[in-house]
Amino acid sequence: MKVVTVVGNRPQFIKAAPLSMAMRDAGIEEVVLHTGQHWYHVMSQVFFDQLGLVEPRYRLDLHTSDVARMQPAIAERIAAEAPDLVLVYGDTNSTLAGARAAADASIPLAHVEAGLRSGDLSMPEEHNRVETDRLAWLLFCPDDRSRRTLQDEGVLGRIYVVGDVMADASRLFVSVARAAFPVPHEPGSYVIVTIHRQANVEQPRLGRIVDGLNRIDEMVVFPVHPRTRARLQEEGLVLGGHVRVVEPLSYLELASLASQARVIVTDSGGLQKEAYWYGVPCVTVRPSTEWVDTVAVGANVLVDDDPAALAEAVAVASMPPNPPVLYGDGHASERIAQVLAATIPSR
Repeated sequence: MKVVTVVGNRPQFIKAAPLSMAMRDAGIEEVVLHTGQHWYHVMSQVFFDQLGLVEPRYRLDLHTSDVARMQPAIAERIAAEAPDLVLVYGDTNSTLAGARAAADASIPLAHVEAGLRSGDLSMPEEHNRVETDRLAWLLFCPDDRSRRTLQDEGVLGRIYVVGDVMADASRLFVSVARAAFPVPHEPGSYVIVTIHRQANVEQPRLGRIVDGLNRIDEMVVFPVHPRTRARLQEEGLVLGGHVRVVEPLSYLELASLASQARVIVTDSGGLQKEAYWYGVPCVTVRPSTEWVDTVAVGANVLVDDDPAALAEAVAVASMPPNPPVLYGDGHASERIAQVLAATIPSR
């Protein structure tokens, strides 16, 4: 069988790595299509270099997140490949463009990370999740909560609870990351920050987040996303001397640094989960999260863009005692590959 995998941004490359390995082991031919939604080397090609990903057969290099621009180009490559299945990850605009292109071509769609909901319809990602799940034939959920959400929404596809492929990546790569990229600071002596979501790089939110970071009474390491850096400069926002601004990091570099931090401050969905698996408390600068279980057990705190709440949450952050296992056992990829191999007949 042949699967076309549509990826376009940093989190999807991470998710794709363990599943690509599992599909190879299951004898599934994978054709990777990279939309170019993320195109900086450290956010794109470095994943293929470091994680052993299948090299993309198609690099669209569109340098856009516009669904309307991506969809026709994806549809053209899907038509050329005539796959048995199109596979998409998560909630990005590349995901939605791939899902729509597959639906228009009447090609079955598989959605990894199906059923996640933050409940915040002001987020474009929430709309992407809902529409992609409605279009999918195979829906791979990280947990029972996601399965129940899909059942309540009455989706028509087949639902499988498999765990989270990000847990697979964490299991496979964190020790590799630490060995390859030793941190230049004492473990537990710093706070790591990542801010990149569109809403958070606009004013007044960005200024309030900077205010919160400047109130933290610890060393802060801030790998700055290119879009965030540009907005900081445009708005004349100044970070305190305790905030060490560094260039964007590769996945392995960030995994090493984040897994040895005292606290992680982020607006990334993926890093909220990784923080939990690393055993590092998380402070999330969003009003809501799709990973509500991390909040429920006390490992993650939502502070929105409140500067005082951000600084206070960092100061008191700690992991709960005996945290439960969340989002699977690190073997979701093998389960997904088994379902694909059993569901789609070989040619």
